[in-house]
Amino acid sequence: MTAPRRLLLVLLWLGLLLAAGFWIGQQLQLSGDLRRFMPGARTPAQKLLIEELGEGPGARLLLVALSGDAPAELARQSQALRGALADSEPDEAHFDVVANGDDGGLDAVPERLRPYRYLLSATADRQSLDRAWLADELAQRVQDLGSPAADLIEPLLARDPTLEALKLAEAWQPPVAPEKRHGVWFDRNGNQALLLLETRAAGFDPAGQQAALATLREAFDTVRGDSPSELIVSGTGAFSEQIAANTRREATLFGSLGGCGFALILLLAFRRWQVPLLAALPVASAGLVGLAAVALLFADGVHGITLAFGFTLIGVAADYPIHLFSHLRPQQPPRDSARLIWRTLATGVASTCLAYLTFFVSGVDGLRQLAVFTVTGLATAALGTRFLLPALLVPASSDIAEGPRMARLLETIERLPRPAMPVVLGVAALAVAVIVFVPGTFWQNDLARLTPVPEDALARDLQLREALGAPDVRYLIAIQGEDVESVLIRSEQLRPALETLRATHVIVGYDMAARYLPSAATQRQRQARLPDPATLRRELAAALAGGPFRADAFEGFIEDVEHARTATPLRAGDLVGTPLEATLAGLLLTGERLSDDGRATALVSLAGLADPDSVAQVARAHDVQLLDLKQASESLVAEYRTRVLWALALAVLLMAGGVYVMLRDLRRTLRVLAPMLLSTVLVLALLRGLGVELNLFHLVALMLAAGLGLDYALFFDHAGGDHAEQCRTLHAVMVCAASTLLVFSLLALSSIPVLRAIGTTVALGVLFNLVLALLVTRRSALRV
Repeated sequence: MTAPRRLLLVLLWLGLLLAAGFWIGQQLQLSGDLRRFMPGARTPAQKLLIEELGEGPGARLLLVALSGDAPAELARQSQALRGALADSEPDEAHFDVVANGDDGGLDAVPERLRPYRYLLSATADRQSLDRAWLADELAQRVQDLGSPAADLIEPLLARDPTLEALKLAEAWQPPVAPEKRHGVWFDRNGNQALLLLETRAAGFDPAGQQAALATLREAFDTVRGDSPSELIVSGTGAFSEQIAANTRREATLFGSLGGCGFALILLLAFRRWQVPLLAALPVASAGLVGLAAVALLFADGVHGITLAFGFTLIGVAADYPIHLFSHLRPQQPPRDSARLIWRTLATGVASTCLAYLTFFVSGVDGLRQLAVFTVTGLATAALGTRFLLPALLVPASSDIAEGPRMARLLETIERLPRPAMPVVLGVAALAVAVIVFVPGTFWQNDLARLTPVPEDALARDLQLREALGAPDVRYLIAIQGEDVESVLIRSEQLRPALETLRATHVIVGYDMAARYLPSAATQRQRQARLPDPATLRRELAAALAGGPFRADAFEGFIEDVEHARTATPLRAGDLVGTPLEATLAGLLLTGERLSDDGRATALVSLAGLADPDSVAQVARAHDVQLLDLKQASESLVAEYRTRVLWALALAVLLMAGGVYVMLRDLRRTLRVLAPMLLSTVLVLALLRGLGVELNLFHLVALMLAAGLGLDYALFFDHAGGDHAEQCRTLHAVMVCAASTLLVFSLLALSSIPVLRAIGTTVALGVLFNLVLALLVTRRSALRV
């Protein structure tokens, strides 16, 4: 093919890649929901954990502190910030709750709920609206009108002479709240003004959380003015943003270093500037086709972990053009060189793809995405290397095999002692013994250990949670029933026991849906205690006798009491559009969110839990359950790992079967598989010996390393006893190993635990696979 035609083909290929990239950019939707990488929950605690991770109030909570100025100025900024965030238009609001300790008077009790105040308040449980009580309340109002609170009290008197709405607003305050200074929350030292925000976006909605944080910072910049005050934000959304920023920064750094290093390695290995550019074409095709396949098959978006780890796997595809470049022969058309290595290359690709297809039986949506991305990507890179890339190449001017350096290196390797089978088995047995008998925790089940959030940020989060009295994020009491009414009744029955726990300092406080929405049965009991209009007028007239108020001043009060007496009890649906909607959404779960049969679940959040065993005893006595979400997460991780281990075991069998089908020789098959299997055992033994607790990402990285090792062994086996072919294969494998080691060694330096686990595991796997493939697989192949 002439040079102009090769250039035209390159431009055409690049044009297709650009077009595909543009289309994918329009179609692709990224997801950050960690639940996509978790198996289906089975126990109530696991279901609640999955729900809380994405939709629960804990995942939506932002803890805010203002510091760096005088307390009075910080209080002013807190009030202004609360107003700016709470007054947003409904369509533009990013926060369902904005609290700073200023209850805003009646703002907590919407206008349309005030006629129901005697059904929602506990006053009617212990007090009748008789003349004696009304007289005491009216006498107190006379005193209030002479106090600084007169401006607040006077507009309420006609409809609410007992100030029941204000009592209700006070009762709805957080069960555990910080102390107030200048009318807003402050920490104990009085140095930080505190706010508690609940975002409308779910915890694992990165775009929604980022928009909420941007709105918060913009509002703070406006209210701060020239003040030197600072904004401190913590919580799941803030951590997600910080993690994303760290990931982008390290991905940019490592990607740039890895790309430059990869190009430099190819330039040094092949001494042609075109090689790095041409090698990038199949790799770029692999990434784009993999993305397109996932975008088409998964309409709800591509998970960020799939994208990041998938491109790491696609990096393996760079080995395919390297093998082709190393096997080019002088005066031989490149397509013939590609044809000669195709069977070996295709065997490695097919075996690796079969291995990743096992993720479809894992029952985890994220791993299915990863399988689709990897299989389509690797297949695309292999086919591009076989059928498209040779058309862009010119016959090699020299043969790698003719270089004196490769010949001397090959001779050196030939002089190395070949391990006998008993030695290999002995090393494997020793490695297994290390894996099994080294003391220490084997598996890492704690999800928190995988977080890349810095220790100082976690410490600051804990400090703010304690200052704000935020509920315990580990323990919850779950109350299940046939419907909302039954769980509200059971919640009310549990309250006396919880009050006892609080009085004995087992807990500092608690929160439940029944604080805000009593059961319909309780509301009806309160209705029965409300007087009819005639009775109330008679009792009110007696209470007004001799007082300063007119006899007809409280007709609105009589109307509201009659409305409450005859109204249908309030249900959860009646609170939609009120501030209570968001509060109840986190404490009262209905439908199929937590149970397959659509039953309702009421949650009781606990603050300052000092003795879980005592709370568990109380829970059992009331036939409810104290859920340990940490334990639930660990059990979920354990189940997840079991599924992945079965998938990996099946993957090894499929890889072995694929190699045997190609080689049709059991001894050759074992010789090819031996380095891969022994390397896997050695990597596990080294990690265990170093005290590393293994997690899911170590396992997936081991599978990636196994695929690389299988390619090395297959090509060494393919070389046979031909000295020139041995040199070409040795050159190709050395370049592949060097480029892979560079990329994954950089990942091993990452501050992100997941990337560090992947980088360390694959880098060790590449080293072991390379050495063992040279010593074991080439044992008989080097005999001429």
